[in-house]
Amino acid sequence: MQMRNLGNNGPSQHPIGIGAMSFSNFYGTTNEGESHAILDAAMAAGVTHIDTSNVYGMGTSETVIGTYFKANPTAKDHFTIATKGGITRNPNGSGNIFDNSAEHLETALDASLKRLGLEAVDLYYLHRRDPAVPVEDVTETLARFVKSGKVKSIGFSEIAPTTLRRAHAVHPVAAVQSEYSLSTRSPEMGLVQTCRELGTAMVAFSPVGRSLLTDTPLGSDTIKNLAFLANNPRFLEPNYSANIAAIAPFQALAADLGLSTAGLAIAWILAQGDHIIPIPGTRSVAHFTQLLEGADHLLTADEAQRIDQILPIGWAHGERYSPAQWNGPEQYC
Repeated sequence: MQMRNLGNNGPSQHPIGIGAMSFSNFYGTTNEGESHAILDAAMAAGVTHIDTSNVYGMGTSETVIGTYFKANPTAKDHFTIATKGGITRNPNGSGNIFDNSAEHLETALDASLKRLGLEAVDLYYLHRRDPAVPVEDVTETLARFVKSGKVKSIGFSEIAPTTLRRAHAVHPVAAVQSEYSLSTRSPEMGLVQTCRELGTAMVAFSPVGRSLLTDTPLGSDTIKNLAFLANNPRFLEPNYSANIAAIAPFQALAADLGLSTAGLAIAWILAQGDHIIPIPGTRSVAHFTQLLEGADHLLTADEAQRIDQILPIGWAHGERYSPAQWNGPEQYC
């Protein structure tokens, strides 16, 4: 298992982090006890990074992490914590509003620190860009948080390579977060390469395709009750049935290798670059254990070739986002 750095000068990390959106009922009902069990398992396995946001459950995810730290004081020193700001929910319920103002970001950061029970976070992301605000201005705001001691490093979520270069020219960007998996490979069109060039960690969310690249993809009845997936093109018929059929040979390959499907998906993404840190989310300790298999499996050239044959670039049916879900992420190819 090869440790990875959270940016050029960042702390050394276990190659897999925890995506704590799952602590907020996004992918189904959960509770504090289940989330704390995941954190217990992570500590026992040596996993060191937790990724959250102020809008995951409108603060629920951060609060759950904060109560864990209160009950387990040594966990604060074990984990590095990333959270995010820049999104607010539209009061009329029609979607998100992106607020990149210095005032909003500082207020959001202070509230996050309070929920987490921390004096500083290791990494603070701008969750979504407001195109009306120059990225240089936002980067200056984030850099001031570093100088104030509230933040140790900065990052951006779902930005284009050109935006990363502009931001990095103002202040070192420790990490960029983007969806990246065998089913979503658009970051290979420049973002993976730019992050490597600049010494920026690429933090990959949804690395097992929102359950698609697992032994037990979500069932149709479950999907219907999850607001995000119920409107996501890849999880709508006929796309979903086609995707389930497409992954069957990949599931069989994982079994032949003595791995879970999720474990092989994680092993694949880790093989794409030593600056890539996947942050899968789960509500199950058993599933978390499967994800960790990927950190201990070094993908061979033959295995990589077989995966490319089974799931070539562009195999997934349906876009990764609906038109409404594309509001915010920067498209660059």
